[in-house]
Amino acid sequence: MNNLEWQFLPISEFSNHIQQWNQLNKDTHNTPLLDSKFILPLLDHFSTGHEKLAVYGHIKSPDALAIIVQTRFGSWSTFQPSQAPLGCWLQNPALSIQQLANKLRKSLNIFPLVFSITQQDPDLLAPPSETRNLQTLPYIQTARVSVSGSFENYWEQRGKNLKQNLRKQRNRLEREEIKTKLVKITASKEMQSAVHAYGNLESAGWKSQQNTAVSLENSQGKFYLNMLNNFADEGKAVVYQYWYNGSLAATDLCLLDQDSLIILKTTYDENIKISSPALLMRQDVFEEVFDQQLTKRIEFYGKVMEWHTKWSNEIREMFHVNVYSDIGAVIKSLKS
Repeated sequence: MNNLEWQFLPISEFSNHIQQWNQLNKDTHNTPLLDSKFILPLLDHFSTGHEKLAVYGHIKSPDALAIIVQTRFGSWSTFQPSQAPLGCWLQNPALSIQQLANKLRKSLNIFPLVFSITQQDPDLLAPPSETRNLQTLPYIQTARVSVSGSFENYWEQRGKNLKQNLRKQRNRLEREEIKTKLVKITASKEMQSAVHAYGNLESAGWKSQQNTAVSLENSQGKFYLNMLNNFADEGKAVVYQYWYNGSLAATDLCLLDQDSLIILKTTYDENIKISSPALLMRQDVFEEVFDQQLTKRIEFYGKVMEWHTKWSNEIREMFHVNVYSDIGAVIKSLKS
């Protein structure tokens, strides 16, 4: 490892190294969140053009790859738009994170005080031990549901309050003659209308006031449309819609393969007060996933909220890694 070096390429070169990026992802993390079908739309819509593609080892079969960006003077990190659950870092797990990150830091033209690997999943990359020059920082706790056995067995293990609450909601909807329907959209030709419907529903709620709602007119909406289209071509994109009679009540944007169903975004009609369409949709989706054994696990990849704990007992903590120069380590210790 000591004989190998990091190379830095302009981010415009990423498209020339897609095969190497995807192969390293397949051989290591093996997640759609780091597949080029996800990364390319991120770059298309959120890159400033100042990012770099970092390559460790032979250019045709690298041992590590990353997309990095200078965040402020003396500080670099992995590329991390808010739409990406994971930081853009791939590595052979047999190699030392500290040695890789520290060597990358030292290889940059201007001597940085700190290099950060952001938002890592301990199920994909084991967190390193802390040293004087390396700090592992907690990011968020996130939840998942392992898809094993029947939905009936899974549902029996859920809490009494959740089961009673959803049963009461369904009974009330039935009394008021509101029929629910779960729609599953997977075709590329339908993704534009599905993302448009998602944006319309989200824009009617509180996110519209903060200008953070998905829209086909903004970068966020364009990213989700392009990314879902990329995966739909391989049958790995799913948009779930939940309808109350003829009205869209809730919708999920998801990725699905043999290993995981990743729920990327959820929105619902905030004007509905008598029930929770997002939770009712969640129950119907989970039942389908379990009954058809569509995948091995369901991933939320968001910060654990109280409602997550009603659906999952599997909680883990994601993390950041900071690697400091000697000067940076001194500054860190003075601040702490």
